Amino acid sequence: MIHKKSYFRVIQDESLSAKENMATDDALLSSYEENDDAILRLYSWENSFTIGVSQKFDNYPITSVYNGNYAKRITGGGVLFHGHDLSYSLVIPTPLLEGFNIKESYEKICSFLLKFYEKLGLDAKYVKDFEDMELSKNEYCQVGFEAYDILVNGKKIGGNAQRRTKKAIFQHGSIPIFRNDDESLNGKIGYTLEDFNIQLDYEKVKRLLIEAFQETFKIELNHSKLSENEENKKKLLLKEKYDYSK
Repeated sequence: MIHKKSYFRVIQDESLSAKENMATDDALLSSYEENDDAILRLYSWENSFTIGVSQKFDNYPITSVYNGNYAKRITGGGVLFHGHDLSYSLVIPTPLLEGFNIKESYEKICSFLLKFYEKLGLDAKYVKDFEDMELSKNEYCQVGFEAYDILVNGKKIGGNAQRRTKKAIFQHGSIPIFRNDDESLNGKIGYTLEDFNIQLDYEKVKRLLIEAFQETFKIELNHSKLSENEENKKKLLLKEKYDYSK
């Protein structure tokens, strides 16, 4: 289980395209080796969208609206719009969560997000903690309700998805910060911090998330960048996997 003897690399990226962000996540997971430090990455986006690993771009005519700025995630779920949100990704060695099943690991990992919202004075809870809330799936991420989605005042804010390999547990999620005034996306964006009268910029959200992460798990954080191997893997993925023009 995550404890104070654990070390996490912290990688902070500026706003990148959907392809660059997803290729970076992909490179971090695929480059991970046993005994490497765990990773916490924080990043923002250009105006873009992503889809789940099982979805198809052909099902969404909006691809032309975004001028090629879209990508497929390495996790499941539905369509997620970006450009108004901050995302996190985690690569956690399997032994750190030994004994936790998938549901338990979601609850364990996402506890730092509850701490983050608590710091903002918001009452955040998991969907599963509302007896009258029905679980539902939707092709748009922010419309459906999964057990470990987070609600503030009964309204969904953000979402999380997970993938597992033999060596590591990968999880990423989104914290919507700013309202998106695109009327064509009504009902598909979900609620944001601005909707709860929270006014923050990306840097402030990053700082508070790092604080919440460290306070929750009592671990050591080492600020870092992509290694040469990870950079090379990212470039290869951008060329071979995330070039959708082929």
